[in-house]
Amino acid sequence: MKYSYLLVAGLLATACNQPTAKEDKAMVQLITLDPGHFHAALVQKSTTPGIDSVVHVYAPDGPELEAHLALIQQYNTRADQPTHWKEEVYKGKDFLEKMIAEKKGNVVVIAGNNQKKTAYIHASVDAGLNVLADKPMAISEADFNLLKETFEAAPGKKALLYDIMTERSEITNILQKEFLHQSAVFGELLKGSAEQPAVEIESVHHFYKYVSGKTLKRPTWFFDPAQQGDALADVNTHLVDLVQWICFDTTIINYEKDIQLTRAEKWPTPLSFSQFSTITGATAFPDFLKSFVTDTVLKVPANGTVYYAVNGVHTRSTALWNYQAPEGGGDTHYALMRGTKANLVIRQGKAEKWKPELYIEPQTKESGYEEALQAAVKQLQAKYPGLGVEKNGANWKVLIPENLRTGHEAHFAEVLQRFLQFLKAGKVPEWEVKNMLAKYYVTTKGLAMAKQR
Repeated sequence: MKYSYLLVAGLLATACNQPTAKEDKAMVQLITLDPGHFHAALVQKSTTPGIDSVVHVYAPDGPELEAHLALIQQYNTRADQPTHWKEEVYKGKDFLEKMIAEKKGNVVVIAGNNQKKTAYIHASVDAGLNVLADKPMAISEADFNLLKETFEAAPGKKALLYDIMTERSEITNILQKEFLHQSAVFGELLKGSAEQPAVEIESVHHFYKYVSGKTLKRPTWFFDPAQQGDALADVNTHLVDLVQWICFDTTIINYEKDIQLTRAEKWPTPLSFSQFSTITGATAFPDFLKSFVTDTVLKVPANGTVYYAVNGVHTRSTALWNYQAPEGGGDTHYALMRGTKANLVIRQGKAEKWKPELYIEPQTKESGYEEALQAAVKQLQAKYPGLGVEKNGANWKVLIPENLRTGHEAHFAEVLQRFLQFLKAGKVPEWEVKNMLAKYYVTTKGLAMAKQR
């Protein structure tokens, strides 16, 4: 598809998403394909200049589609900065074929059942449509192979393909990256070993949660690894992405020679039927989950760890799921980067009042370290006004202004802006493409190794 002049004009438009008839063809036009996850709606939570207010939705009829449309309606009718989306919906079993035949937009948003996602991505790109896909793009080695073929075919189809990596917009992750590349503070990233990795990263999620102020209802298939994917291939996508982005920035990572997997393991999270029913509204376990049920307890294959090295840096990446967060808490993130001069640690526990905080833990006794740290902070203040550090025992806590702390839901708008810039440029940077493949190689190969154990 030819975007050059028309797309640039649309992206530079300053109007809100209520375009005039003259602007319609000059704007990015979204298509939502089979939305089965609330992330599909979060792409539209904010008004984005350059995006047409009319969104074409193609999906089978059912509760997942209804839940998606209800969230969009909630955004349209809220008192504070309401959006103005107009959802044009096609319901039918042939929704995918209909979308491809009609091509009523130029960017397909895909967030839903992960068993179907890679095939959806492939079909969309094959039709010459750009794709913005929720993670994960692949949940098996077969999916990875198809995804690789899709990336290889995309340039010839004049289509861009990108996944939604919201965690790059979390300020503690951003600052961890910033300090890691301050050699006077961090030194050099250690290589570590399989027994003591240089990088340790862990994410804890919860099945029971609130989204946009309401209790989230999850579809029953969310608990089926064949449809949602094990945590190693799902949530772990964010963790592997952060390791690559924080430690190596825009360095191209070739999964065939730069990554070595050591081992991987997986284990379940038990859910009582009462808990399962609360989350899904189901009155019984569906047949496709029966093999995971023992004495009315569903053993969800939800947890996993993969040990691997990227560019020689040993890493441990762990994704965990619990039923419900502690009182006052939510999903949590932990990340440790070991350097020759300091360790950089993100913690989000009770001591942090469940907010992610970044700590600098010096590993050197050299004189002048505090002065070097303060100089680095002063330099970073130009990009992050109000940034500071304070003594925390023998370590330092990074002081982050509240205006820099945007929530998970707000990060979707930032990813969308990044993708719009790629559309404007006419390509996704090569390092992003290569590193997406490296990321999905780690997650799908790691899952395969864990299954063998």
